[in-house]
Amino acid sequence: MSYEQLKFNDDSVFLITGGAGFIGSNICEALLNMGYTVRCMDNLSTGHIENIQPFMENPKFTFIQEDIRDLDSCLKATEGVTYVCNEAAWGSVPRSIEMPLLYEEINIRGTLNMMEASRQNGVQKFVYASSSSVYGDSTVLPKKEGGEGHVLSPYALTKKVDEEYGKLYKDLYGLDTYGLRYFNVFGRRQDPNGAYAAVIPKFLKQLMNGERPTINGDGKQSRDFTYIDNVIEGNLRACLAPSEAAGTAYNIGAGGREYLIDVYNGLCEALELDVEPIYGPNRKGDIRDSNADISKARENLGYDPSYDFKAGIKLAIEWYKENL
Repeated sequence: MSYEQLKFNDDSVFLITGGAGFIGSNICEALLNMGYTVRCMDNLSTGHIENIQPFMENPKFTFIQEDIRDLDSCLKATEGVTYVCNEAAWGSVPRSIEMPLLYEEINIRGTLNMMEASRQNGVQKFVYASSSSVYGDSTVLPKKEGGEGHVLSPYALTKKVDEEYGKLYKDLYGLDTYGLRYFNVFGRRQDPNGAYAAVIPKFLKQLMNGERPTINGDGKQSRDFTYIDNVIEGNLRACLAPSEAAGTAYNIGAGGREYLIDVYNGLCEALELDVEPIYGPNRKGDIRDSNADISKARENLGYDPSYDFKAGIKLAIEWYKENL
C-alpha cells in the first residue's frame, strides 16, 4: 500500500519544519494532495520559496517564516498541531566540518526546541530527520540499527544527539518520537546548485550544461540511494505508528546498493552523453559504503518502499529534464 492510501483523522494538523526544502516541500505537497491541513515552517536559509509557491493559494496551507532556533516561534507554530515532521536542518558533511558551531545551533538546539514545543503543546507524534551518517566508521553491511560506529563529522554527531534526545523525550515526558535515518535521498526539487549540492542533481545539471563532473574518490564507493517518495512514506507511516514503536530510530532507505561510478554512467546513458568524469580526492568525513537494513522499519512502522533505485532515478531524470 502506498502512502496515498494512509488515513488520518480529518481534523489532523501537520507541521512540517524545513517545509520549503527538498524533503519538506515534498511532504507538504503529499499531505495537501491527501486533503490535510499543513503548516510549513522555514527560515529559507537553505529552503526555497519556489518549492512551496504552488501551495500558497491552498486554504489548507500556511507558511510560517520563522527559525527553529527560536523557542517562542516553535511554541507558536506547534499550537493545535497533531503531527510534527521535523525536517529543518543543515545537511552536508563537508560543510559541517567547516561550520561545527552552526550545525550544533541548528541541528541540535533547533531540534530540541521543536521537541520541547511539541511536548508543551501536546503534539501526538514527533517525527524527525536523522541520517545514515550516524553509522560512522562501521564497515558492517547492511547497516542495522544498533550497529553504529564512531561518527566521522559534526553533522553525523548532531543527528546522533538528536536521537538521544528523542529517546529521552519518550522516556521522560511520554512524547512519541520517531527518528528516521535517511539514506541518500534524491528526487524532484533537490537543489543542484552550490558547492554542497547532493551528487545526483549536481551530476545531472553539470552533464546537461556540457560540463565534466568530478567524482570524489575512485567511484567505487556505494550508497543506498533512496527516492523521495519512499521518504514521504516513512514519515507518514511513523505518524501512524504505535506508541510502543516510539523513542528510537529507523533506517529509511530502499534496501539496495549502487556504486557511484555506475550511477554516473547510468546518468550519462539516460542523457545520451559520453563524458569521462574527473576523479578528485576523497572527501573528509565521508563513509565508504552504505546499504540499509530496513527490516526494523518494515516491522514496527509498516514501511514498505515502493520505489527501487531504477524506478526512482528514471522519474528524477525526467523531472530535471523539465525543470533545469
